[in-house]
Amino acid sequence: MSDVVMPPRLEADAVSYRYPDGTTALHSVSLQVHAGEIVAVLGRSGAGKSTLMRCLAGLEIPTDGRVLRDGEDRSALRGRARRRAHARVGVVFQEFQLVERATVLSNALIGRLAYQPVLPSLLHFVRRSDREIAVESVRRLGLGEQLRKRADALSGGQRQRVAIARALAQQPDMLLADEPVANLDPVLARGVVDDIVRLARVEQLTAVLNLHDVDLARHVADRLIGLRAGRLVFDRPVCDVSSSDLDLLYADPARSPVGVQ
Repeated sequence: MSDVVMPPRLEADAVSYRYPDGTTALHSVSLQVHAGEIVAVLGRSGAGKSTLMRCLAGLEIPTDGRVLRDGEDRSALRGRARRRAHARVGVVFQEFQLVERATVLSNALIGRLAYQPVLPSLLHFVRRSDREIAVESVRRLGLGEQLRKRADALSGGQRQRVAIARALAQQPDMLLADEPVANLDPVLARGVVDDIVRLARVEQLTAVLNLHDVDLARHVADRLIGLRAGRLVFDRPVCDVSSSDLDLLYADPARSPVGVQ
């Protein structure tokens, strides 16, 4: 009896995206990310990295092509089914997107909203089980002593860790991080990315990180994906990405667009 081949946890199938003004941000990008993989996306500003991440997260619908999760296109889901599907994808943004005047715990509890039969106010009834999940997520990021502190009283690194705790509280099977440390100094950035990857490894989560720092990406990822002008340049294990690959990726944008290798 042959082994069952599992579909990729996440797949972009010839994904293109055009903005309403006609600008094409992605040109037929195809990639696969398997369960438990840590993948970093590299490229210059304006390469289409954030647009790709938003399509992978289901926050944007591709103009052409499909995004599949576990072999299924879930873009047609609506209502509660759509909320539940989105809850399985934890997203961390460059801008922390916290409720600044709310506490650390209240921000983490936002990650549990998709699992509520109705959407409650965070100031009113929340199920004990949801509260316990949120508290544990915060503690795993080293912020257990900050549960009652307001988000706007925290440092930048702490605020991003609250955003990660909120994503973990969703109990996702996948983490997508779009420039999660662009606003942090190099030391804090390394610590926050290490936290994301550590938790992804422990939970056996699939993780895709959009990063500017090539050395940091090499340090944490299993595989590197390069985008230039919305096109896939390379998709290889870290050890197979050469200096010449990176030179092409970050070359002067006045040069002709780089094709798929």
